Amino acid sequence: MIDKLSWITVYPEIVLLIMACVIALFDLGVKTPHRTASHVLTLLTLAVVATMEAFYAAGGQTYYGFSKMVVSDPMGGWLKCFASVALMVTLVYGRPYASDRGMLRGGEFFTLSLFALLGMFVMISGHNFLVLYMGLELLTLSSYALVALRRDNATATEAAMKYFVLGALASGFLLYGLSMLYGATGSLDLNEVFSAIASRQVKHQVLVFGLVFIVAGLAFKLGAVPFHMWLPDVYQGAPTAVTLLIGGAPQLAAFAICIRLLVEGMLPLAIDWQQMLALMAIGSLLIGNLAAIAQANLKRMLAFSTISQMGFLLLGLLSGVVNGNQINAETAYSAAMFYAITYVLTTLAAFGIIMLLARAGHESEEITDLAGLNQRSPLYAGVMAMAMFSLAGLPPLVGFYAKLAVLQALISSQQTSYLVLAVFAVMMSLVGAFYYLRVVKVMYFDAPHSHNAQPIAAPADARVVLALNGALILVLGIVPGGLMTLCAQSINSIVKSLGS
Repeated sequence: MIDKLSWITVYPEIVLLIMACVIALFDLGVKTPHRTASHVLTLLTLAVVATMEAFYAAGGQTYYGFSKMVVSDPMGGWLKCFASVALMVTLVYGRPYASDRGMLRGGEFFTLSLFALLGMFVMISGHNFLVLYMGLELLTLSSYALVALRRDNATATEAAMKYFVLGALASGFLLYGLSMLYGATGSLDLNEVFSAIASRQVKHQVLVFGLVFIVAGLAFKLGAVPFHMWLPDVYQGAPTAVTLLIGGAPQLAAFAICIRLLVEGMLPLAIDWQQMLALMAIGSLLIGNLAAIAQANLKRMLAFSTISQMGFLLLGLLSGVVNGNQINAETAYSAAMFYAITYVLTTLAAFGIIMLLARAGHESEEITDLAGLNQRSPLYAGVMAMAMFSLAGLPPLVGFYAKLAVLQALISSQQTSYLVLAVFAVMMSLVGAFYYLRVVKVMYFDAPHSHNAQPIAAPADARVVLALNGALILVLGIVPGGLMTLCAQSINSIVKSLGS
């Protein structure tokens, strides 16, 4: 008999699943290629789910359900709320783009998007190895299908195949690592795994062997070096609406699964996984920034930018434990959570501009396609400039405070090695500023091409959301205290419950 509390923990997931099925059935009888009703119904579903999750998270309580396989806590609630909002924004930006390219004829776009979000929810709420893996697979399988949604486009099909092959390999790594930990500890529950590792009665070599495969699987999901090879090809080859769907909200789920597995499940092994994360962070910052300089395609440049941004996120995750002491945990993990949320916010704006500039028969994916954008639309140019400046980490935008919070977490650990990492991260940020500023230079100082001289037309809802998106990048950089406090309180509830 499943108790009522168990059902309460998964009410948003149930709503999401039911509405995904309803929209899929509804689309079977709809002939219009624009799917306006499905679009509105999807947005309403996301709004309801986001409100439910915000209500749960604001309560500040932690509930376990289904024999502790699922957890509802403030961190999970806020991440699911922000993921729902991110998907809403993605669909607002992406519907005109998808409609022009025939991606809405069958109605799969909205259904697969909801199933992908459901996978994120399960990843964020999972408190058991099997539940976490099920959520990850639901997200990735939906993502594979979305990338290949333009069946008549060879580039999208190639990107989907690369994503599928490499994703299956990474999934195997993660599953093998989880099975090793299950064999060593005798449990799939994160709290029991934590206790078994902390007891030091399990062979350390076996645990580390499994940990290596788990970190490899997580690194693929984050797009960190050396498991980054799929990211540029998939970002460039996928339809831009799908690129944003893959590169936006799923990053919040990836952060959550890192916290669930590495912190809630394997914190006693921190000395081991911190070294792995440090190497991946160095590689991501170095390769991501240097490779981005050579890119002429904007989506490919943003893919390498994502790799470098994940390097910063890893720096926050690795600085939470110092010499076995958790005194820096709240500062570091809350900085990483803040970084993930603000990165998604900035990514939405950047890819939103790319989609709104695209038109039937032309993608506007090259950096040169932005030439003279300020003359054509000061609003679009201003939002894109703020997105680039924020990704570069320039004040007073939110990206500056996000990077500063991570660097403060590194420095507050008072470890020489972490101080060196902080200096290296600052140097790589200076390198990264070059290719971000190049985009701004093209928008404001280059003359528009003849084929791009016509006025830009976009739906009113997309323009309003874009303006709000740009405003948030600025406002959260000037007054980041509210969001930072929310992240700190969410992480505090995680840290207090460790091993309980």
